[in-house]
Amino acid sequence: MLDHGQAPPLTQRPAHPLLRRKPVDRLVNEAGQGEGGALKRSLTMWQLTMISIGATLGTGIFVVLGDAAPKAGPAVTISFVIAGLTALFSALSYAELAGSVPVSGSSYSYSYATMGEFIAWICGWCLVLEYAVSVAAVAVGWGQYLNELLDGTLGFTIPETLSAPYGDGGWINLPSLVVVLLAMVFLMRGAKESAMVNSIMVAVKIVTLVLFIGIGVMGIKSGNYTPLAPLGVTGISAAASTLFFSYIGFDAASTAGEEAKNPKKDLPRAIMLSLGIVTVLYVLVAFVAVGAMPWQDFEGTEAALAQIMTDVTGHSFWGIVLAAGAVVAIASVVFAVLYGQTRILFAMSRDGLVPKAFAKVDEKTGAPRVNVVIVSFFCGALAAFVPLGELANATSIGTLFAFALVNVAVVILRRTRPDMPRTFKVALFPVTPILGFLACAWMMYSLPGATWLAFGVWMLVGLVIYFCYGMRRSSLALEAAEVPTEK
Repeated sequence: MLDHGQAPPLTQRPAHPLLRRKPVDRLVNEAGQGEGGALKRSLTMWQLTMISIGATLGTGIFVVLGDAAPKAGPAVTISFVIAGLTALFSALSYAELAGSVPVSGSSYSYSYATMGEFIAWICGWCLVLEYAVSVAAVAVGWGQYLNELLDGTLGFTIPETLSAPYGDGGWINLPSLVVVLLAMVFLMRGAKESAMVNSIMVAVKIVTLVLFIGIGVMGIKSGNYTPLAPLGVTGISAAASTLFFSYIGFDAASTAGEEAKNPKKDLPRAIMLSLGIVTVLYVLVAFVAVGAMPWQDFEGTEAALAQIMTDVTGHSFWGIVLAAGAVVAIASVVFAVLYGQTRILFAMSRDGLVPKAFAKVDEKTGAPRVNVVIVSFFCGALAAFVPLGELANATSIGTLFAFALVNVAVVILRRTRPDMPRTFKVALFPVTPILGFLACAWMMYSLPGATWLAFGVWMLVGLVIYFCYGMRRSSLALEAAEVPTEK
Protein backbone atom coordinates (compact mmCIF):
# COMPACT_ATOMS: atom_id res chain seq x y z
CA MET A 1 0.00 0.00 0.00
CA LEU A 2 1.04 3.62 -0.41
CA ASP A 3 2.67 5.45 2.47
CA HIS A 4 0.77 8.62 1.55
CA GLY A 5 -2.91 7.93 1.01
CA GLN A 6 -3.59 10.94 -1.19
CA ALA A 7 -1.18 9.88 -3.92
CA PRO A 8 -2.81 8.40 -7.02
CA PRO A 9 -1.93 4.79 -7.84
CA LEU A 10 0.14 3.82 -10.83
CA THR A 11 -1.96 3.10 -13.89
CA GLN A 12 0.57 0.91 -15.65
CA ARG A 13 3.90 -0.72 -15.18
CA PRO A 14 6.80 0.78 -17.13
CA ALA A 15 8.68 -1.32 -19.65
CA HIS A 16 11.78 -1.27 -17.46
CA PRO A 17 12.40 -0.32 -13.79
CA LEU A 18 14.98 2.30 -14.77
CA LEU A 19 12.35 4.18 -16.80
CA ARG A 20 9.59 4.36 -14.20
CA ARG A 21 8.43 7.92 -13.64
CA LYS A 22 6.64 9.67 -10.81
CA PRO A 23 3.68 11.69 -12.15
CA VAL A 24 3.76 15.43 -11.55
CA ASP A 25 0.35 15.35 -9.85
CA ARG A 26 1.61 12.77 -7.41
CA LEU A 27 4.73 14.78 -6.61
CA VAL A 28 2.56 17.77 -5.78
CA ASN A 29 0.10 15.70 -3.72
CA GLU A 30 2.92 14.31 -1.60
CA ALA A 31 4.41 17.75 -0.96
CA GLY A 32 5.27 18.35 2.68
CA GLN A 33 4.64 14.81 3.84
CA GLY A 34 7.43 13.14 5.75
CA GLU A 35 7.89 10.27 8.17
CA GLY A 36 5.85 11.03 11.30
CA GLY A 37 5.11 14.64 10.42
CA ALA A 38 4.93 17.31 7.74
CA LEU A 39 6.98 20.31 6.70
CA LYS A 40 5.30 23.64 7.52
CA ARG A 41 4.42 26.26 4.89
CA SER A 42 5.77 29.47 6.42
CA LEU A 43 8.15 31.13 3.91
CA THR A 44 7.32 34.33 2.03
CA MET A 45 8.70 35.41 -1.35
CA TRP A 46 11.33 37.64 0.26
CA GLN A 47 12.43 34.89 2.62
CA LEU A 48 12.77 32.53 -0.35
CA THR A 49 14.82 35.18 -2.16
CA MET A 50 17.04 35.56 0.89
CA ILE A 51 17.56 31.79 0.97
CA SER A 52 18.82 31.83 -2.61
CA ILE A 53 20.99 34.91 -2.04
CA GLY A 54 22.22 33.42 1.20
CA ALA A 55 23.23 30.22 -0.59
CA THR A 56 24.91 32.06 -3.46
CA LEU A 57 26.53 35.31 -2.32
CA GLY A 58 29.64 34.57 -0.30
CA THR A 59 32.69 32.45 -0.95
CA GLY A 60 32.61 33.08 -4.70
CA ILE A 61 33.40 36.76 -4.26
CA PHE A 62 35.23 36.69 -0.93
CA VAL A 63 37.50 33.70 -1.60
CA VAL A 64 37.28 32.20 -5.12
CA LEU A 65 37.92 35.61 -6.75
CA GLY A 66 41.51 35.20 -5.57
CA ASP A 67 41.79 31.98 -7.59
CA ALA A 68 40.05 33.32 -10.71
CA ALA A 69 41.81 36.70 -11.13
CA PRO A 70 45.25 35.15 -11.88
CA LYS A 71 43.63 33.04 -14.63
CA ALA A 72 41.84 35.84 -16.50
CA GLY A 73 43.56 39.02 -15.36
CA PRO A 74 41.38 42.18 -15.38
CA ALA A 75 38.98 40.27 -17.67
CA VAL A 76 37.82 38.33 -14.61
CA THR A 77 34.85 40.71 -14.68
CA ILE A 78 33.95 39.26 -18.09
CA SER A 79 34.35 35.78 -16.61
CA PHE A 80 31.78 36.65 -13.96
CA VAL A 81 29.37 37.82 -16.69
CA ILE A 82 29.87 34.60 -18.69
CA ALA A 83 29.33 32.44 -15.62
CA GLY A 84 26.26 34.51 -14.76
CA LEU A 85 24.78 34.11 -18.25
CA THR A 86 25.36 30.37 -18.04
CA ALA A 87 23.51 30.35 -14.74
CA LEU A 88 20.72 32.54 -16.21
CA PHE A 89 19.76 30.05 -18.90
CA SER A 90 19.38 27.34 -16.29
CA ALA A 91 17.71 29.73 -13.85
CA LEU A 92 14.93 30.36 -16.38
CA SER A 93 14.32 26.63 -16.64
CA TYR A 94 14.40 26.28 -12.86
CA ALA A 95 11.88 29.11 -12.52
CA GLU A 96 9.40 27.44 -14.88
CA LEU A 97 9.70 24.03 -13.22
CA ALA A 98 9.62 25.45 -9.69
CA GLY A 99 6.36 27.20 -10.47
CA SER A 100 4.89 24.07 -12.08
CA VAL A 101 6.21 21.43 -9.68
CA PRO A 102 6.67 23.21 -6.28
CA VAL A 103 8.34 20.43 -4.29
CA SER A 104 11.47 20.08 -2.17
CA GLY A 105 13.38 17.85 -4.55
CA SER A 106 14.39 20.62 -6.96
CA SER A 107 15.94 19.25 -10.16
CA TYR A 108 15.88 15.72 -8.73
CA SER A 109 12.08 15.77 -8.61
CA TYR A 110 11.83 17.44 -12.02
CA SER A 111 13.95 14.65 -13.50
CA TYR A 112 11.84 11.99 -11.76
CA ALA A 113 8.69 13.34 -13.42
CA THR A 114 10.18 13.67 -16.90
CA MET A 115 13.10 11.29 -17.44
CA GLY A 116 12.50 8.49 -14.98
CA GLU A 117 13.94 7.13 -11.76
CA PHE A 118 17.43 6.27 -12.97
CA ILE A 119 18.11 9.76 -14.38
CA ALA A 120 16.50 11.22 -11.25
CA TRP A 121 18.92 9.27 -9.08
CA ILE A 122 21.88 10.49 -11.12
CA CYS A 123 20.60 14.06 -10.78
CA GLY A 124 19.99 13.63 -7.05
CA TRP A 125 23.47 12.19 -6.58
CA CYS A 126 24.90 15.22 -8.39
CA LEU A 127 22.89 17.46 -6.08
CA VAL A 128 24.38 15.70 -3.08
CA LEU A 129 27.77 16.57 -4.55
CA GLU A 130 26.66 20.15 -5.27
CA TYR A 131 25.14 20.96 -1.90
CA ALA A 132 27.07 18.82 0.57
CA VAL A 133 30.48 19.49 -0.93
CA SER A 134 29.62 23.16 -1.44
CA VAL A 135 28.92 23.48 2.28
CA ALA A 136 32.34 22.04 3.02
CA ALA A 137 34.13 24.24 0.47
CA VAL A 138 32.44 27.38 1.76
CA ALA A 139 33.19 26.48 5.36
CA VAL A 140 36.89 26.17 4.49
CA GLY A 141 36.86 29.74 3.12
CA TRP A 142 35.12 30.94 6.30
CA GLY A 143 38.16 30.02 8.35
CA GLN A 144 40.40 32.24 6.20
CA TYR A 145 38.39 35.38 6.95
CA LEU A 146 38.00 34.41 10.59
CA ASN A 147 41.79 34.45 10.91
CA GLU A 148 41.89 37.84 9.17
CA LEU A 149 39.36 39.16 11.68
CA LEU A 150 41.19 37.71 14.69
CA ASP A 151 44.50 39.12 13.49
CA GLY A 152 43.05 42.61 13.09
CA THR A 153 41.15 42.69 16.38
CA LEU A 154 43.08 40.51 18.83
CA GLY A 155 46.48 40.27 17.19
CA PHE A 156 46.62 36.50 16.80
CA THR A 157 45.46 33.82 14.39
CA ILE A 158 44.46 30.21 14.79
CA PRO A 159 47.55 28.03 14.17
CA GLU A 160 47.78 26.62 10.65
CA THR A 161 47.68 23.08 11.95
CA LEU A 162 44.17 23.79 13.27
CA SER A 163 42.94 26.18 10.55
CA ALA A 164 43.91 24.40 7.32
CA PRO A 165 42.85 21.01 5.98
CA TYR A 166 45.26 18.18 5.37
CA GLY A 167 47.16 18.93 2.17
CA ASP A 168 47.03 22.71 2.66
CA GLY A 169 49.67 22.82 5.39
CA GLY A 170 47.57 21.77 8.37
CA TRP A 171 45.91 18.76 9.91
CA ILE A 172 42.33 19.91 10.46
CA ASN A 173 40.31 23.02 9.66
CA LEU A 174 38.64 23.42 13.02
CA PRO A 175 36.86 26.74 12.24
CA SER A 176 35.11 25.20 9.23
CA LEU A 177 33.83 22.35 11.38
CA VAL A 178 32.57 24.81 13.98
CA VAL A 179 30.60 26.95 11.48
CA VAL A 180 28.86 23.88 10.04
CA LEU A 181 27.84 22.70 13.50
CA LEU A 182 26.54 26.20 14.38
CA ALA A 183 24.41 26.16 11.23
CA MET A 184 23.12 22.76 12.27
CA VAL A 185 21.90 24.12 15.60
CA PHE A 186 19.84 26.87 13.92
CA LEU A 187 18.43 24.57 11.22
CA MET A 188 17.06 22.21 13.82
CA ARG A 189 14.73 24.97 15.04
CA GLY A 190 12.59 24.88 11.89
CA ALA A 191 12.22 26.68 8.54
CA LYS A 192 10.60 29.90 9.79
CA GLU A 193 13.20 30.56 12.50
CA SER A 194 16.01 29.55 10.14
CA ALA A 195 14.74 31.97 7.48
CA MET A 196 14.78 34.87 9.96
CA VAL A 197 18.39 34.20 10.92
CA ASN A 198 19.36 33.82 7.27
CA SER A 199 17.70 37.13 6.28
CA ILE A 200 19.69 39.03 8.91
CA MET A 201 22.98 37.51 7.73
CA VAL A 202 22.16 38.24 4.07
CA ALA A 203 21.46 41.90 4.89
CA VAL A 204 24.84 42.16 6.64
CA LYS A 205 26.79 40.77 3.70
CA ILE A 206 25.02 42.94 1.12
CA VAL A 207 25.84 46.04 3.18
CA THR A 208 29.45 44.83 3.49
CA LEU A 209 29.88 44.45 -0.29
CA VAL A 210 28.26 47.83 -1.00
CA LEU A 211 30.70 49.34 1.52
CA PHE A 212 33.62 47.67 -0.30
CA ILE A 213 32.46 49.07 -3.64
CA GLY A 214 32.10 52.56 -2.19
CA ILE A 215 35.56 52.60 -0.62
CA GLY A 216 37.43 50.42 -3.13
CA VAL A 217 36.48 52.61 -6.10
CA MET A 218 38.67 55.35 -4.62
CA GLY A 219 41.72 53.11 -5.08
CA ILE A 220 41.17 52.24 -8.74
CA LYS A 221 44.17 52.80 -11.02
CA SER A 222 43.42 52.72 -14.76
CA GLY A 223 46.72 50.96 -15.46
CA ASN A 224 45.49 47.88 -13.59
CA TYR A 225 42.97 47.23 -16.38
CA THR A 226 45.59 46.90 -19.14
CA PRO A 227 46.10 44.57 -20.81
CA LEU A 228 42.47 43.53 -20.32
CA ALA A 229 42.95 39.84 -21.13
CA PRO A 230 46.65 38.99 -20.72
CA LEU A 231 45.95 35.25 -20.82
CA GLY A 232 43.51 35.38 -23.73
CA VAL A 233 40.14 33.75 -24.25
CA THR A 234 41.42 30.53 -22.70
CA GLY A 235 42.08 32.31 -19.42
CA ILE A 236 38.65 33.96 -19.44
CA SER A 237 37.00 30.59 -20.07
CA ALA A 238 39.02 28.85 -17.35
CA ALA A 239 38.17 31.59 -14.86
CA ALA A 240 34.48 31.44 -15.82
CA SER A 241 34.43 27.70 -15.09
CA THR A 242 35.99 28.35 -11.68
CA LEU A 243 33.63 31.25 -10.97
CA PHE A 244 30.54 29.26 -11.83
CA PHE A 245 31.02 27.97 -8.29
CA SER A 246 30.06 31.50 -7.23
CA TYR A 247 26.55 31.08 -8.67
CA ILE A 248 25.82 27.75 -7.09
CA GLY A 249 22.90 28.27 -4.77
CA PHE A 250 20.49 30.41 -6.81
CA ASP A 251 18.38 27.25 -7.08
CA ALA A 252 18.20 26.92 -3.28
CA ALA A 253 14.74 28.50 -3.22
CA SER A 254 13.46 25.56 -5.28
CA THR A 255 14.41 23.21 -2.44
CA ALA A 256 11.96 25.10 -0.22
CA GLY A 257 8.98 24.37 -2.44
CA GLU A 258 7.15 22.49 0.29
CA GLU A 259 7.67 25.20 2.91
CA ALA A 260 6.67 28.21 0.80
CA LYS A 261 3.31 29.90 1.44
CA ASN A 262 2.62 30.53 -2.24
CA PRO A 263 5.17 28.38 -4.08
CA LYS A 264 3.78 28.58 -7.63
CA LYS A 265 4.14 32.37 -7.77
CA ASP A 266 6.90 33.03 -5.25
CA LEU A 267 9.48 30.41 -6.28
CA PRO A 268 10.04 31.71 -9.86
CA ARG A 269 10.23 35.30 -8.59
CA ALA A 270 12.70 34.39 -5.85
CA ILE A 271 14.99 32.49 -8.23
CA MET A 272 15.17 35.26 -10.82
CA LEU A 273 15.42 38.13 -8.32
CA SER A 274 18.20 36.48 -6.34
CA LEU A 275 20.27 35.74 -9.46
CA GLY A 276 19.91 39.35 -10.63
CA ILE A 277 21.00 40.83 -7.30
CA VAL A 278 23.95 38.47 -6.97
CA THR A 279 25.21 39.04 -10.53
CA VAL A 280 25.18 42.85 -10.19
CA LEU A 281 27.10 42.68 -6.91
CA TYR A 282 29.65 40.20 -8.29
CA VAL A 283 30.43 42.26 -11.39
CA LEU A 284 30.75 45.53 -9.46
CA VAL A 285 32.95 44.02 -6.74
CA ALA A 286 35.20 42.26 -9.27
CA PHE A 287 35.57 45.43 -11.37
CA VAL A 288 36.57 47.47 -8.32
CA ALA A 289 38.86 44.76 -6.93
CA VAL A 290 41.00 44.30 -10.07
CA GLY A 291 41.12 48.06 -10.51
CA ALA A 292 42.40 48.60 -6.98
CA MET A 293 44.88 45.70 -6.91
CA PRO A 294 47.05 44.38 -9.79
CA TRP A 295 45.67 41.04 -10.92
CA GLN A 296 49.06 39.34 -10.39
CA ASP A 297 48.85 40.14 -6.67
CA PHE A 298 45.68 38.07 -6.20
CA GLU A 299 47.55 34.79 -6.54
CA GLY A 300 48.11 33.19 -3.16
CA THR A 301 46.26 36.02 -1.44
CA GLU A 302 43.67 35.01 1.11
CA ALA A 303 41.02 37.55 2.11
CA ALA A 304 41.92 39.78 -0.86
CA LEU A 305 38.98 42.16 -0.39
CA ALA A 306 39.96 42.90 3.21
CA GLN A 307 43.53 43.62 2.07
CA ILE A 308 42.26 46.03 -0.61
CA MET A 309 40.17 47.90 1.96
CA THR A 310 43.21 48.31 4.19
CA ASP A 311 45.49 49.38 1.32
CA VAL A 312 43.04 51.93 -0.09
CA THR A 313 42.22 53.63 3.21
CA GLY A 314 45.57 53.20 4.89
CA HIS A 315 43.77 52.02 8.01
CA SER A 316 43.39 48.44 9.16
CA PHE A 317 39.97 49.27 10.65
CA TRP A 318 38.20 49.01 7.28
CA GLY A 319 39.91 45.73 6.52
CA ILE A 320 38.63 44.45 9.86
CA VAL A 321 35.10 45.61 9.01
CA LEU A 322 35.27 43.80 5.66
CA ALA A 323 36.62 40.65 7.32
CA ALA A 324 33.80 40.75 9.89
CA GLY A 325 31.23 41.11 7.11
CA ALA A 326 32.84 38.22 5.23
CA VAL A 327 32.66 36.01 8.31
CA VAL A 328 28.91 36.63 8.52
CA ALA A 329 28.47 36.38 4.73
CA ILE A 330 30.21 33.05 4.35
CA ALA A 331 28.47 31.66 7.42
CA SER A 332 25.13 32.47 5.79
CA VAL A 333 26.16 30.49 2.69
CA VAL A 334 26.95 27.48 4.87
CA PHE A 335 23.58 27.92 6.55
CA ALA A 336 21.48 28.26 3.37
CA VAL A 337 23.24 25.56 1.35
CA LEU A 338 23.05 23.12 4.25
CA TYR A 339 19.31 23.81 4.36
CA GLY A 340 19.02 22.97 0.65
CA GLN A 341 20.94 19.72 1.03
CA THR A 342 18.68 18.47 3.79
CA ARG A 343 15.57 19.14 1.67
CA ILE A 344 17.01 17.32 -1.35
CA LEU A 345 17.67 14.25 0.78
CA PHE A 346 14.21 14.63 2.34
CA ALA A 347 12.63 14.22 -1.12
CA MET A 348 14.90 11.31 -2.09
CA SER A 349 14.16 9.59 1.21
CA ARG A 350 10.41 9.96 0.77
CA ASP A 351 10.81 8.22 -2.60
CA GLY A 352 12.71 5.38 -0.93
CA LEU A 353 16.00 5.97 -2.75
CA VAL A 354 17.87 6.74 0.48
CA PRO A 355 17.04 5.57 4.03
CA LYS A 356 13.73 6.74 5.55
CA ALA A 357 15.56 8.47 8.41
CA PHE A 358 16.22 11.43 6.09
CA ALA A 359 12.45 12.02 5.73
CA LYS A 360 11.62 11.87 9.44
CA VAL A 361 10.07 15.20 10.50
CA ASP A 362 9.94 16.50 14.06
CA GLU A 363 6.30 17.27 14.92
CA LYS A 364 7.14 20.28 17.08
CA THR A 365 9.60 22.14 14.84
CA GLY A 366 8.59 20.79 11.43
CA ALA A 367 12.28 20.18 10.67
CA PRO A 368 13.88 16.91 9.48
CA ARG A 369 16.19 16.89 12.49
CA VAL A 370 17.84 13.49 11.98
CA ASN A 371 18.55 14.50 8.39
CA VAL A 372 20.09 17.81 9.54
CA VAL A 373 22.38 16.10 12.06
CA ILE A 374 23.65 13.44 9.64
CA VAL A 375 24.29 15.91 6.81
CA SER A 376 25.95 18.44 9.12
CA PHE A 377 28.44 16.00 10.57
CA PHE A 378 29.27 14.63 7.12
CA CYS A 379 29.83 18.12 5.65
CA GLY A 380 31.73 19.24 8.74
CA ALA A 381 34.13 16.32 8.48
CA LEU A 382 34.63 16.97 4.77
CA ALA A 383 35.36 20.65 5.41
CA ALA A 384 37.85 19.83 8.12
CA PHE A 385 40.05 17.59 5.97
CA VAL A 386 39.69 18.40 2.23
CA PRO A 387 41.36 21.42 0.46
CA LEU A 388 39.07 24.15 -0.97
CA GLY A 389 40.34 24.07 -4.55
CA GLU A 390 39.44 20.46 -5.19
CA LEU A 391 36.09 20.91 -3.48
CA ALA A 392 35.15 23.93 -5.59
CA ASN A 393 35.89 22.17 -8.89
CA ALA A 394 34.08 18.99 -7.84
CA THR A 395 31.06 21.05 -6.83
CA SER A 396 30.99 22.90 -10.16
CA ILE A 397 30.91 19.77 -12.30
CA GLY A 398 28.13 18.16 -10.25
CA THR A 399 26.09 21.35 -10.41
CA LEU A 400 26.58 21.81 -14.16
CA PHE A 401 25.42 18.25 -14.76
CA ALA A 402 22.28 18.79 -12.67
CA PHE A 403 21.59 22.12 -14.39
CA ALA A 404 21.92 20.47 -17.80
CA LEU A 405 19.26 17.94 -16.81
CA VAL A 406 16.91 20.73 -15.70
CA ASN A 407 17.13 22.28 -19.16
CA VAL A 408 16.23 18.91 -20.67
CA ALA A 409 13.40 18.41 -18.17
CA VAL A 410 11.69 21.69 -19.04
CA VAL A 411 11.63 20.70 -22.74
CA ILE A 412 10.21 17.26 -21.99
CA LEU A 413 7.51 18.60 -19.66
CA ARG A 414 6.44 21.19 -22.26
CA ARG A 415 6.01 18.34 -24.78
CA THR A 416 4.32 15.82 -22.48
CA ARG A 417 2.17 18.25 -20.45
CA PRO A 418 1.59 21.26 -22.72
CA ASP A 419 -1.67 22.24 -20.99
CA MET A 420 -0.23 22.14 -17.49
CA PRO A 421 -0.73 25.45 -15.57
CA ARG A 422 2.54 27.42 -15.49
CA THR A 423 3.05 30.60 -13.48
CA PHE A 424 6.32 31.28 -15.32
CA LYS A 425 7.42 30.28 -18.81
CA VAL A 426 10.89 30.24 -20.31
CA ALA A 427 11.24 32.90 -22.99
CA LEU A 428 12.20 31.91 -26.56
CA PHE A 429 11.40 28.25 -25.95
CA PRO A 430 13.03 25.87 -26.90
CA VAL A 431 16.07 27.98 -27.81
CA THR A 432 16.74 29.13 -24.23
CA PRO A 433 16.87 25.68 -22.56
CA ILE A 434 18.93 24.32 -25.46
CA LEU A 435 21.43 27.15 -24.98
CA GLY A 436 21.37 26.44 -21.25
CA PHE A 437 22.23 22.80 -21.89
CA LEU A 438 25.03 23.67 -24.31
CA ALA A 439 26.47 26.30 -21.94
CA CYS A 440 26.61 23.77 -19.11
CA ALA A 441 28.27 21.20 -21.38
CA TRP A 442 30.86 23.78 -22.50
CA MET A 443 31.74 24.76 -18.95
CA MET A 444 32.01 21.11 -17.90
CA TYR A 445 34.41 20.58 -20.82
CA SER A 446 36.55 23.49 -19.54
CA LEU A 447 37.15 21.83 -16.16
CA PRO A 448 40.46 19.96 -15.63
CA GLY A 449 40.89 16.24 -16.14
CA ALA A 450 41.45 15.62 -12.43
CA THR A 451 37.99 17.03 -11.73
CA TRP A 452 36.45 14.74 -14.32
CA LEU A 453 38.22 11.79 -12.73
CA ALA A 454 36.86 12.69 -9.30
CA PHE A 455 33.38 13.13 -10.81
CA GLY A 456 33.61 9.72 -12.47
CA VAL A 457 34.53 8.07 -9.20
CA TRP A 458 31.66 9.88 -7.44
CA MET A 459 29.16 8.72 -10.08
CA LEU A 460 30.47 5.15 -9.90
CA VAL A 461 29.84 5.11 -6.16
CA GLY A 462 26.36 6.52 -6.80
CA LEU A 463 25.55 3.79 -9.33
CA VAL A 464 26.61 1.07 -6.87
CA ILE A 465 24.34 2.56 -4.19
CA TYR A 466 21.40 2.83 -6.58
CA PHE A 467 21.60 -0.70 -7.96
CA CYS A 468 22.26 -2.25 -4.55
CA TYR A 469 19.76 -0.17 -2.56
CA GLY A 470 17.62 2.46 -4.27
CA MET A 471 16.37 0.51 -7.29
CA ARG A 472 14.87 -2.21 -5.08
CA ARG A 473 13.62 -0.04 -2.22
CA SER A 474 12.11 2.90 -4.09
CA SER A 475 8.41 3.47 -3.45
CA LEU A 476 7.62 2.89 -7.12
CA ALA A 477 9.48 -0.42 -7.08
CA LEU A 478 7.60 -1.62 -4.01
CA GLU A 479 4.26 -0.61 -5.53
CA ALA A 480 5.08 -2.36 -8.82
CA ALA A 481 5.89 -5.53 -6.86
CA GLU A 482 2.45 -5.38 -5.23
CA VAL A 483 0.49 -4.95 -8.46
CA PRO A 484 0.06 -8.70 -9.26
CA THR A 485 -1.23 -9.48 -5.75
CA GLU A 486 -3.91 -6.78 -5.96
CA LYS A 487 -5.60 -8.21 -9.04
